[in-house]
Amino acid sequence: MPDTDLARTSPPFRADMVGSLLRSTPLKTAREQFANGKLTAAELTGIEDQEIRQIVRKQEEIGLKAVTDGEFRRSQWHFDFYWALTGIDKVQRAIQFKGIETGADNVRVTGRLAFDGHPMLEHFRFLARTTSRVAKMTIPSPSVLHFRTGRDEISTDAYPDLDQFFADLALAYHDAIQAFYAAGCRYLQLDDTIFAHLCDAEQCDKLRAAGTDPDTLAATYVATINAALADRPADLRVTTHTCRGNYRSSWFSQGGYEPIAELLFNEANVDGFFLEYDTDRAGGFEPLRFLPRNKLAVLGLITTKTGELEDKDAVRRRIDEATHYADLEQLCLSPQCGFASTEEGNLLTEADQWRKLALIVDIADEVWGSA
Repeated sequence: MPDTDLARTSPPFRADMVGSLLRSTPLKTAREQFANGKLTAAELTGIEDQEIRQIVRKQEEIGLKAVTDGEFRRSQWHFDFYWALTGIDKVQRAIQFKGIETGADNVRVTGRLAFDGHPMLEHFRFLARTTSRVAKMTIPSPSVLHFRTGRDEISTDAYPDLDQFFADLALAYHDAIQAFYAAGCRYLQLDDTIFAHLCDAEQCDKLRAAGTDPDTLAATYVATINAALADRPADLRVTTHTCRGNYRSSWFSQGGYEPIAELLFNEANVDGFFLEYDTDRAGGFEPLRFLPRNKLAVLGLITTKTGELEDKDAVRRRIDEATHYADLEQLCLSPQCGFASTEEGNLLTEADQWRKLALIVDIADEVWGSA
Protein backbone atom coordinates (compact mmCIF):
# COMPACT_ATOMS: atom_id res chain seq x y z
CA MET A 1 0.00 0.00 0.00
CA PRO A 2 1.18 3.56 -0.66
CA ASP A 3 1.94 5.84 2.26
CA THR A 4 -1.51 7.25 3.06
CA ASP A 5 0.00 10.43 4.50
CA LEU A 6 2.34 11.04 1.57
CA ALA A 7 0.28 13.65 -0.24
CA ARG A 8 -0.70 15.38 2.99
CA THR A 9 2.77 15.96 4.41
CA SER A 10 4.84 16.46 1.25
CA PRO A 11 4.18 17.50 -2.34
CA PRO A 12 2.24 16.99 -4.45
CA PHE A 13 -0.66 17.78 -2.15
CA ARG A 14 -4.26 16.56 -2.31
CA ALA A 15 -5.25 20.03 -3.54
CA ASP A 16 -2.53 21.45 -5.76
CA MET A 17 -2.09 23.82 -8.67
CA VAL A 18 0.07 23.70 -11.78
CA GLY A 19 1.84 27.04 -11.62
CA SER A 20 0.84 30.03 -13.70
CA LEU A 21 -1.87 32.53 -12.78
CA LEU A 22 -3.62 35.24 -14.78
CA ARG A 23 -1.47 38.35 -14.84
CA SER A 24 -3.00 41.22 -12.87
CA THR A 25 -3.86 44.51 -14.55
CA PRO A 26 -1.12 46.46 -12.70
CA LEU A 27 1.44 43.88 -13.80
CA LYS A 28 0.32 43.96 -17.44
CA THR A 29 0.47 47.75 -17.42
CA ALA A 30 3.93 47.77 -15.87
CA ARG A 31 5.31 45.26 -18.38
CA GLU A 32 3.95 47.33 -21.25
CA GLN A 33 5.46 50.50 -19.79
CA PHE A 34 8.80 48.74 -19.34
CA ALA A 35 8.75 47.55 -22.95
CA ASN A 36 8.10 51.13 -24.05
CA GLY A 37 10.95 52.52 -21.94
CA LYS A 38 8.65 54.22 -19.43
CA LEU A 39 9.75 52.10 -16.44
CA THR A 40 13.19 51.02 -15.34
CA ALA A 41 14.00 47.37 -14.63
CA ALA A 42 14.09 48.15 -10.91
CA GLU A 43 10.67 49.82 -11.06
CA LEU A 44 9.23 46.82 -12.90
CA THR A 45 10.68 44.46 -10.31
CA GLY A 46 9.09 46.49 -7.54
CA ILE A 47 5.65 46.16 -9.13
CA GLU A 48 6.21 42.44 -9.77
CA ASP A 49 7.12 42.01 -6.10
CA GLN A 50 3.96 43.81 -5.01
CA GLU A 51 1.67 41.80 -7.27
CA ILE A 52 3.30 38.48 -6.34
CA ARG A 53 2.80 39.21 -2.64
CA GLN A 54 -0.92 39.68 -3.32
CA ILE A 55 -1.39 36.42 -5.25
CA VAL A 56 0.62 34.51 -2.66
CA ARG A 57 -1.71 35.79 0.07
CA LYS A 58 -4.70 34.78 -2.05
CA GLN A 59 -3.38 31.24 -2.52
CA GLU A 60 -2.75 30.97 1.22
CA GLU A 61 -6.25 32.24 2.04
CA ILE A 62 -7.82 29.67 -0.28
CA GLY A 63 -5.99 26.95 1.60
CA LEU A 64 -3.35 25.71 -0.84
CA LYS A 65 -0.39 24.09 0.90
CA ALA A 66 1.99 24.91 -1.96
CA VAL A 67 2.05 28.29 -3.67
CA THR A 68 3.78 29.74 -6.73
CA ASP A 69 4.61 33.23 -7.92
CA GLY A 70 2.12 32.71 -10.75
CA GLU A 71 5.06 32.92 -13.18
CA PHE A 72 4.46 36.69 -12.98
CA ARG A 73 8.02 37.53 -14.01
CA ARG A 74 7.80 35.50 -17.23
CA SER A 75 6.36 36.13 -20.65
CA GLN A 76 6.00 32.39 -21.30
CA TRP A 77 6.15 29.23 -19.21
CA HIS A 78 9.23 27.83 -20.93
CA PHE A 79 11.23 30.21 -23.10
CA ASP A 80 12.14 32.65 -20.30
CA PHE A 81 13.96 29.80 -18.58
CA TYR A 82 15.79 28.73 -21.73
CA TRP A 83 16.88 32.23 -22.76
CA ALA A 84 19.02 32.45 -19.61
CA LEU A 85 20.92 29.22 -20.33
CA THR A 86 24.32 29.29 -22.01
CA GLY A 87 24.15 28.26 -25.67
CA ILE A 88 20.61 29.46 -26.43
CA ASP A 89 19.52 32.50 -28.44
CA LYS A 90 16.12 34.13 -28.79
CA VAL A 91 14.68 33.88 -32.32
CA GLN A 92 11.38 34.65 -34.02
CA ARG A 93 9.35 31.53 -34.87
CA ALA A 94 5.64 31.13 -34.04
CA ILE A 95 3.88 27.88 -33.11
CA GLN A 96 0.53 26.89 -34.59
CA PHE A 97 -2.16 25.85 -32.11
CA LYS A 98 -5.73 24.85 -33.01
CA GLY A 99 -7.16 27.97 -34.60
CA ILE A 100 -4.54 30.37 -33.30
CA GLU A 101 -0.85 31.12 -33.67
CA THR A 102 1.40 31.94 -30.74
CA GLY A 103 3.64 34.95 -30.45
CA ALA A 104 6.88 34.71 -32.42
CA ASP A 105 9.46 34.57 -29.61
CA ASN A 106 11.21 31.20 -29.64
CA VAL A 107 14.58 29.51 -29.07
CA ARG A 108 17.56 28.25 -31.05
CA VAL A 109 20.53 26.26 -29.78
CA THR A 110 23.60 28.09 -31.09
CA GLY A 111 26.34 26.75 -28.79
CA ARG A 112 27.19 24.20 -26.13
CA LEU A 113 24.50 24.13 -23.44
CA ALA A 114 25.37 24.95 -19.85
CA PHE A 115 23.88 26.37 -16.66
CA ASP A 116 25.83 29.34 -15.35
CA GLY A 117 23.53 30.99 -12.85
CA HIS A 118 19.98 32.10 -13.57
CA PRO A 119 17.67 35.01 -12.67
CA MET A 120 14.96 32.55 -11.63
CA LEU A 121 17.03 31.56 -8.62
CA GLU A 122 16.33 34.97 -7.11
CA HIS A 123 12.71 34.71 -8.27
CA PHE A 124 12.42 31.57 -6.18
CA ARG A 125 14.17 33.12 -3.18
CA PHE A 126 11.70 36.00 -3.22
CA LEU A 127 8.76 33.58 -3.31
CA ALA A 128 10.18 31.55 -0.43
CA ARG A 129 10.62 34.72 1.65
CA THR A 130 7.06 35.76 0.89
CA THR A 131 5.17 32.67 2.04
CA SER A 132 4.98 30.40 5.06
CA ARG A 133 3.70 27.60 2.80
CA VAL A 134 5.71 25.33 0.52
CA ALA A 135 7.21 27.44 -2.27
CA LYS A 136 6.79 25.60 -5.57
CA MET A 137 9.16 26.22 -8.49
CA THR A 138 8.16 25.39 -12.05
CA ILE A 139 10.55 25.09 -14.99
CA PRO A 140 10.16 23.48 -18.41
CA SER A 141 11.29 19.88 -18.76
CA PRO A 142 14.49 19.24 -20.74
CA SER A 143 12.54 17.36 -23.42
CA VAL A 144 10.67 20.54 -24.35
CA LEU A 145 13.85 22.21 -25.57
CA HIS A 146 14.63 19.42 -28.02
CA PHE A 147 11.06 19.04 -29.28
CA ARG A 148 10.59 22.79 -29.70
CA THR A 149 13.83 23.17 -31.67
CA GLY A 150 14.32 19.93 -33.58
CA ARG A 151 17.48 19.15 -35.49
CA ASP A 152 17.11 22.24 -37.71
CA GLU A 153 17.34 24.63 -34.75
CA ILE A 154 20.25 22.89 -32.98
CA SER A 155 23.65 24.06 -34.23
CA THR A 156 25.49 21.33 -36.11
CA ASP A 157 28.75 23.10 -35.29
CA ALA A 158 28.06 22.80 -31.57
CA TYR A 159 26.34 19.43 -31.87
CA PRO A 160 27.23 17.32 -34.89
CA ASP A 161 26.06 14.42 -32.70
CA LEU A 162 22.75 14.69 -30.85
CA ASP A 163 23.96 12.27 -28.18
CA GLN A 164 26.27 15.03 -26.97
CA PHE A 165 23.37 17.49 -27.08
CA PHE A 166 21.30 15.33 -24.75
CA ALA A 167 24.30 14.79 -22.47
CA ASP A 168 24.90 18.53 -22.18
CA LEU A 169 21.17 19.18 -21.75
CA ALA A 170 21.00 16.73 -18.85
CA LEU A 171 24.09 18.25 -17.24
CA ALA A 172 22.75 21.81 -17.57
CA TYR A 173 19.52 20.72 -15.90
CA HIS A 174 21.38 18.78 -13.24
CA ASP A 175 23.27 21.93 -12.33
CA ALA A 176 20.09 23.99 -12.39
CA ILE A 177 18.25 21.57 -10.11
CA GLN A 178 21.13 21.57 -7.64
CA ALA A 179 21.19 25.37 -7.71
CA PHE A 180 17.46 25.62 -6.97
CA TYR A 181 17.90 23.17 -4.11
CA ALA A 182 20.75 25.27 -2.71
CA ALA A 183 18.41 28.28 -2.94
CA GLY A 184 15.93 26.44 -0.70
CA CYS A 185 13.65 24.76 -3.22
CA ARG A 186 12.08 21.52 -2.00
CA TYR A 187 9.22 21.27 -4.54
CA LEU A 188 10.21 21.39 -8.20
CA GLN A 189 7.95 20.77 -11.18
CA LEU A 190 9.16 19.93 -14.68
CA ASP A 191 6.52 21.13 -17.13
CA ASP A 192 6.42 18.77 -20.08
CA THR A 193 3.85 19.05 -22.86
CA ILE A 194 5.87 16.69 -25.03
CA PHE A 195 4.79 13.38 -23.52
CA ALA A 196 1.20 14.32 -24.33
CA HIS A 197 2.22 15.19 -27.90
CA LEU A 198 3.67 11.68 -28.17
CA CYS A 199 0.16 10.37 -27.44
CA ASP A 200 -1.23 12.14 -30.52
CA ALA A 201 -1.40 9.94 -33.62
CA GLU A 202 -1.03 12.91 -35.97
CA GLN A 203 2.06 14.21 -34.15
CA CYS A 204 3.59 10.73 -34.14
CA ASP A 205 2.95 10.32 -37.87
CA LYS A 206 4.80 13.59 -38.49
CA LEU A 207 7.74 12.34 -36.45
CA ARG A 208 7.89 9.07 -38.35
CA ALA A 209 7.71 10.91 -41.66
CA ALA A 210 10.76 12.90 -40.53
CA GLY A 211 12.61 9.70 -39.66
CA THR A 212 12.09 9.76 -35.88
CA ASP A 213 10.59 6.88 -33.91
CA PRO A 214 8.24 8.26 -31.20
CA ASP A 215 8.92 5.39 -28.79
CA THR A 216 12.69 5.87 -29.05
CA LEU A 217 12.26 9.61 -28.56
CA ALA A 218 10.13 9.07 -25.44
CA ALA A 219 12.78 6.76 -23.99
CA THR A 220 15.49 9.34 -24.75
CA TYR A 221 13.48 12.05 -22.99
CA VAL A 222 12.95 9.91 -19.88
CA ALA A 223 16.65 9.04 -19.78
CA THR A 224 17.55 12.74 -20.06
CA ILE A 225 15.20 13.64 -17.20
CA ASN A 226 16.67 10.88 -15.05
CA ALA A 227 20.23 12.02 -15.80
CA ALA A 228 19.24 15.56 -14.81
CA LEU A 229 17.82 14.22 -11.54
CA ALA A 230 20.85 12.10 -10.70
CA ASP A 231 21.99 12.57 -7.09
CA ARG A 232 19.01 14.73 -6.24
CA PRO A 233 18.66 15.29 -2.50
CA ALA A 234 16.25 12.95 -0.72
CA ASP A 235 14.04 15.80 0.50
CA LEU A 236 13.59 17.39 -2.94
CA ARG A 237 10.16 16.43 -4.29
CA VAL A 238 9.91 16.50 -8.08
CA THR A 239 6.84 16.20 -10.29
CA THR A 240 6.12 16.50 -13.97
CA HIS A 241 3.15 18.18 -15.58
CA THR A 242 1.93 17.22 -19.02
CA CYS A 243 -0.89 18.72 -21.05
CA ARG A 244 -1.98 19.06 -24.65
CA GLY A 245 -1.22 22.74 -25.12
CA ASN A 246 -2.54 25.79 -23.31
CA TYR A 247 -2.30 29.07 -25.21
CA ARG A 248 -5.16 31.55 -24.79
CA SER A 249 -7.53 28.64 -24.08
CA SER A 250 -6.48 26.81 -27.25
CA TRP A 251 -4.76 23.43 -27.52
CA PHE A 252 -2.19 21.62 -29.64
CA SER A 253 -2.58 17.83 -29.45
CA GLN A 254 -4.95 15.07 -28.38
CA GLY A 255 -4.93 11.42 -27.41
CA GLY A 256 -4.98 9.32 -24.22
CA TYR A 257 -1.88 8.50 -22.16
CA GLU A 258 -1.73 4.82 -23.17
CA PRO A 259 1.27 5.12 -25.56
CA ILE A 260 3.58 6.60 -22.92
CA ALA A 261 2.06 5.68 -19.54
CA GLU A 262 4.01 2.51 -18.76
CA LEU A 263 7.36 4.10 -19.65
CA LEU A 264 6.71 7.49 -18.06
CA PHE A 265 5.10 6.30 -14.82
CA ASN A 266 7.59 3.52 -14.16
CA GLU A 267 10.88 4.83 -15.54
CA ALA A 268 10.84 8.59 -14.85
CA ASN A 269 12.44 9.12 -11.43
CA VAL A 270 9.89 11.64 -10.17
CA ASP A 271 7.41 11.55 -7.30
CA GLY A 272 4.21 12.48 -9.10
CA PHE A 273 2.54 13.31 -12.38
CA PHE A 274 0.20 16.23 -13.02
CA LEU A 275 -2.10 14.91 -15.76
CA GLU A 276 -4.57 16.81 -17.94
CA TYR A 277 -8.02 15.26 -17.64
CA ASP A 278 -10.52 18.06 -18.24
CA THR A 279 -11.76 16.91 -21.68
CA ASP A 280 -12.06 13.70 -23.66
CA ARG A 281 -8.93 14.76 -25.59
CA ALA A 282 -6.99 13.18 -22.72
CA GLY A 283 -8.73 9.81 -22.97
CA GLY A 284 -9.77 7.67 -20.01
CA PHE A 285 -8.20 6.74 -16.70
CA GLU A 286 -7.11 3.25 -17.81
CA PRO A 287 -3.41 4.23 -18.16
CA LEU A 288 -3.34 4.87 -14.40
CA ARG A 289 -3.08 1.09 -13.99
CA PHE A 290 0.65 1.54 -14.74
CA LEU A 291 1.15 3.96 -11.83
CA PRO A 292 3.63 2.46 -9.31
CA ARG A 293 2.43 2.23 -5.74
CA ASN A 294 5.01 4.76 -4.52
CA LYS A 295 4.02 7.51 -6.97
CA LEU A 296 1.11 9.93 -7.17
CA ALA A 297 -1.12 11.11 -10.00
CA VAL A 298 -2.58 14.60 -9.77
CA LEU A 299 -5.82 14.58 -11.75
CA GLY A 300 -6.31 17.78 -13.74
CA LEU A 301 -10.09 17.64 -13.70
CA ILE A 302 -10.70 21.39 -13.36
CA THR A 303 -10.26 23.27 -16.63
CA THR A 304 -8.40 26.55 -16.91
CA LYS A 305 -9.65 27.14 -20.44
CA THR A 306 -13.12 28.45 -19.52
CA GLY A 307 -14.63 30.30 -16.59
CA GLU A 308 -17.52 27.90 -16.05
CA LEU A 309 -17.23 26.40 -12.58
CA GLU A 310 -17.27 22.61 -12.49
CA ASP A 311 -19.98 20.69 -10.64
CA LYS A 312 -18.52 19.34 -7.41
CA ASP A 313 -20.41 16.05 -7.57
CA ALA A 314 -19.36 15.46 -11.17
CA VAL A 315 -15.72 15.95 -10.22
CA ARG A 316 -16.07 13.56 -7.31
CA ARG A 317 -17.59 10.96 -9.64
CA ARG A 318 -14.61 11.27 -11.95
CA ILE A 319 -12.21 10.80 -9.05
CA ASP A 320 -14.17 7.67 -8.17
CA GLU A 321 -13.78 6.45 -11.77
CA ALA A 322 -10.03 6.92 -11.50
CA THR A 323 -9.93 4.69 -8.40
CA HIS A 324 -10.82 1.73 -10.63
CA TYR A 325 -7.21 1.92 -11.88
CA ALA A 326 -5.24 3.51 -9.01
CA ASP A 327 -5.71 3.62 -5.26
CA LEU A 328 -7.46 6.73 -3.94
CA GLU A 329 -4.43 7.42 -1.74
CA GLN A 330 -2.31 7.72 -4.91
CA LEU A 331 -4.50 10.50 -6.31
CA CYS A 332 -4.66 14.27 -5.91
CA LEU A 333 -6.60 17.06 -7.63
CA SER A 334 -5.56 20.16 -9.59
CA PRO A 335 -6.42 22.27 -12.62
CA GLN A 336 -5.53 20.65 -15.95
CA CYS A 337 -2.88 23.33 -16.59
CA GLY A 338 -1.90 26.82 -15.55
CA PHE A 339 -4.27 29.72 -16.03
CA ALA A 340 -1.74 31.71 -18.05
CA SER A 341 0.95 29.61 -19.69
CA THR A 342 1.84 32.83 -21.48
CA GLU A 343 1.32 36.36 -20.24
CA GLU A 344 -1.75 36.77 -22.47
CA GLY A 345 -3.63 34.31 -20.27
CA ASN A 346 -6.62 32.06 -20.88
CA LEU A 347 -10.15 33.27 -21.57
CA LEU A 348 -11.53 33.58 -18.07
CA THR A 349 -11.46 36.16 -15.28
CA GLU A 350 -9.33 36.35 -12.16
CA ALA A 351 -12.49 35.77 -10.12
CA ASP A 352 -13.14 32.58 -12.12
CA GLN A 353 -9.56 31.47 -11.45
CA TRP A 354 -9.81 31.87 -7.69
CA ARG A 355 -13.22 30.15 -7.56
CA LYS A 356 -11.75 27.14 -9.36
CA LEU A 357 -8.76 26.90 -7.02
CA ALA A 358 -11.08 27.20 -4.00
CA LEU A 359 -13.27 24.44 -5.45
CA ILE A 360 -10.23 22.15 -5.71
CA VAL A 361 -9.47 22.68 -2.00
CA ASP A 362 -13.11 22.07 -1.06
CA ILE A 363 -13.30 18.83 -3.03
CA ALA A 364 -9.99 17.59 -1.67
CA ASP A 365 -11.20 18.24 1.89
CA GLU A 366 -14.31 16.18 1.18
CA VAL A 367 -12.61 13.30 -0.63
CA TRP A 368 -9.44 12.85 1.40
CA GLY A 369 -10.32 14.60 4.64
CA SER A 370 -7.51 17.14 4.17
CA ALA A 371 -6.31 19.23 1.24
